[in-house]
Amino acid sequence: MKAEADAVSFGARLVGSAGFTSLFREGMGLVEETAAYLDGDGRTESRKLGRPESIAYATESMRLTTRLMQIASWLLVQRAVNEGEMSFDQARDEKQKVRLTPIASTLAPDIFTRLPDRLRDLVERTGRLQERVQILDSQLDGKATPEQMVGNPLEGQMELLRQAFGAGR
Repeated sequence: MKAEADAVSFGARLVGSAGFTSLFREGMGLVEETAAYLDGDGRTESRKLGRPESIAYATESMRLTTRLMQIASWLLVQRAVNEGEMSFDQARDEKQKVRLTPIASTLAPDIFTRLPDRLRDLVERTGRLQERVQILDSQLDGKATPEQMVGNPLEGQMELLRQAFGAGR
């Protein structure tokens, strides 16, 4: 049991690594990209939609914004811990205020596919980012082990490598 107490969690190591810096940049970049889209091209594209699609657009953009606010809050708390601005206990208290719960779409697939491509892309990318953050958060809390992760437990790391080296684009 002493070995378990002395072990450093993978999540804690990742949050203090260059991998976290990459994840942080990705998350904040996605926030900026989404805000620019929703305030610019997205606004123009939404005006061209029919009534059902327009309602779906408004619904999905609110879900997207909420999800990104949750992710950004989580990332900022972790960065504050990394930079010594906040203790682990303070971070744990702050994380109680940030719910990384999945914000699932209730749209029928046929309606979702009629939304602008760029909005759908942002929704999908944000969903994948949220999954990675949730896995990391679970690891930090000691609630998840690599065996409990969905899919390939190295997928998050492989995605960071793909992004770092520009592969898959």
